[in-house]
Amino acid sequence: MTSPAANRLGRIGIWTAELNSTEPAHRAQITEAAAELEELGYGTVWLGSGPPLAAVTAVLGATERITAATGILSIWSHEAKDLAAFTAETERRTPGRFVLGLGVSHGPLAPRYAKPYTRMTAYLGELDDAPEPVPAQNRILAALGPRMLRLAAERALGAHPYLVTSGYIAEARSLLGPGALLAPELMVILDTDPDRARATARDALAFYLTLPNYSGNLLRLGFAESDFDGGGSDRLLDALFALGDTEHAAARVGEFLAAGADHVCVQVLSAGGDGVVPSRAAWRELAEALPLG
Repeated sequence: MTSPAANRLGRIGIWTAELNSTEPAHRAQITEAAAELEELGYGTVWLGSGPPLAAVTAVLGATERITAATGILSIWSHEAKDLAAFTAETERRTPGRFVLGLGVSHGPLAPRYAKPYTRMTAYLGELDDAPEPVPAQNRILAALGPRMLRLAAERALGAHPYLVTSGYIAEARSLLGPGALLAPELMVILDTDPDRARATARDALAFYLTLPNYSGNLLRLGFAESDFDGGGSDRLLDALFALGDTEHAAARVGEFLAAGADHVCVQVLSAGGDGVVPSRAAWRELAEALPLG
């Protein structure tokens, strides 16, 4: 590991929106799934897709050691003072176990989107000036570009980039320096049929390719506009996803760690299970292959 902060999150976490439901009927399944992730040895649960804060509370209440992180809350949708108050209260209940993940979202998804870097800088200032400030070590930024990465190193625990390659990880590490946490997300599709796995990946990727922050970053990494056609070229899919069995997934995680990641947030797609938390079986399979220690 590169950053000392990595000890707090562990080497591998699970990125999922499957634990976000606050419906009473779903509570038992979500509680059981969160507790199992801790038992399996995952270091962090990344509650994805703008989770409700109640979901964070539920996961922390169902576990004893695992870290919970938001991946990611949009700064356009939440007042800084409210998140500061929630973070302070959560820190009192479960010290050292919550990381506030923040991002600027995307223009097509945020009606007030304007000057994202400027707004993020001001937002971090509001967190600093809150009655109970959010310390830098308790917040992480969804950074992609160089300026946001440097801001993540200077004003937060580090960066949580989404939809990136191992080549990007090496570049990000050089910009962040050795002290900041680098916790990228990696999508995993456990399917040994290459055509079917790529079809699943294209279904997942198509929407992201319409968002300029992601497509622009991929162009900076050397991909061409033609790589976006039809939901993504084979070379783009192979760079962004782990497609295949658990051993291949573990190898891809290893690539990210070797390139400079401190922690990898694994997102399982199309696990094929039933119920409120369909990926539980896949999380178990991956736990046997991933370096969770």
